[in-house]
Amino acid sequence: MEQTLEAAHALFAERGYAAVTMEEIAAAIGVTKPLLYNYFGNKERLYIACMERAGDALIATIAEAVRETANPADALGAGVRAFFSFLDSDRSAWAVLFDETLPQAGEVFDRVAAYRGQILDLVSASLLAQLPMRRREGAKVEVEALSTALLGASEALARWWLRTEAITAEDAAALLVSTVEPGLRGRSAPTPTSNSPQGGPSPK
Repeated sequence: MEQTLEAAHALFAERGYAAVTMEEIAAAIGVTKPLLYNYFGNKERLYIACMERAGDALIATIAEAVRETANPADALGAGVRAFFSFLDSDRSAWAVLFDETLPQAGEVFDRVAAYRGQILDLVSASLLAQLPMRRREGAKVEVEALSTALLGASEALARWWLRTEAITAEDAAALLVSTVEPGLRGRSAPTPTSNSPQGGPSPK
């Protein structure tokens, strides 16, 4: 089973989901195609098994990075740096998780959406947890919107970095953090008065 997942993961990462066939995977590990179907059912489920390993590793990496941060801006910086560090150290995992040839419906699409949702929830929860309790409910929608934008920007910048490698992964992360972090620090700062709009949502 492990050999099958490793071979399938390598092929999917190198060529993309759409280009790889079950025949090729079976040949790579020296088994028959019917046996491969017997184990996994279809290509979608084999891909999901590969994706789960990559997705779980990415989520664990980000969660560990943000766990000990002291404020929302620090959590954002730690999360982005962890994301790019993961990308730099395991490009095949990135290729499987964010493959642009994946189908736009079905089991694989739903599983990719679920992993993106987990990452989004992790980022949102990390930012909210570091706001004063009285401000969390009022900030929830804003934090979710920011987390969604941040995940999209991270993915887009990562694709650019993989295509060009014009800067290091560390510098790419720093570029995104330095662009977003000042605004987040301003919005998460203590609110001067209960009716002031500055410094983030007013306490409830």
